[in-house]
Amino acid sequence: MQFLSDNSDLLWSAFLTTLSLAVVSGLCALVLGTVLAAMRVSPVPPLRGLATFYVEVFRNTPLTVVFFFLAFGIVQIDLQFPSRFLTAVAALSLYTAAFVCEALRSGINSVPAGQAEAARALGLTFGQSLRQVVLPQAFRTVVPPLGNVWIALAKNTSIAAGFAVTDLTAALQRLANANADQLLAVFAAVVAGYLVITLPSAWLIRVVETRVAIVR
Repeated sequence: MQFLSDNSDLLWSAFLTTLSLAVVSGLCALVLGTVLAAMRVSPVPPLRGLATFYVEVFRNTPLTVVFFFLAFGIVQIDLQFPSRFLTAVAALSLYTAAFVCEALRSGINSVPAGQAEAARALGLTFGQSLRQVVLPQAFRTVVPPLGNVWIALAKNTSIAAGFAVTDLTAALQRLANANADQLLAVFAAVVAGYLVITLPSAWLIRVVETRVAIVR
């Protein structure tokens, strides 16, 4: 316990970095994924094709490759993020948005076709019917898969440690290398940090799922 107390500042800072990565990237991925899902069901073929291309590329590319490209690849075309943290946010957001898109698209497809037809009969445009009728129902049906995507994102933040971001995994590597005799204590502290993020998230997801199921 004395060892953990002596390194509490590093562990706390690493925990906050991991939590910040997960929250900021999750929000960005949700927004981008929603836009992509709307494009995927759009009546405009070029939009559908562009969204499909995006999803297929990112779903079938390892996250580490996405990190590597944004950290080192875009420098070749004179582009660069102002910090490694923002690089990690961009990589996690772009990658996770593809999975958010597919989860939402399945929810949109589960909404009865009569709902959209009724909206069109009332004179709503495609965008209005999607925002006001289809998407609210779709979000209710995809709470569990979106929750799983969020938890996977929280764990995927560990890859940022390999790109100079001091998150929990980076703290594990640093402390384990400097204190090999305290490996179990470091490991337990880092695992506890991830569990503090994922377990309450899983509980909150179940609560939200139950509440929207009652409303539905």
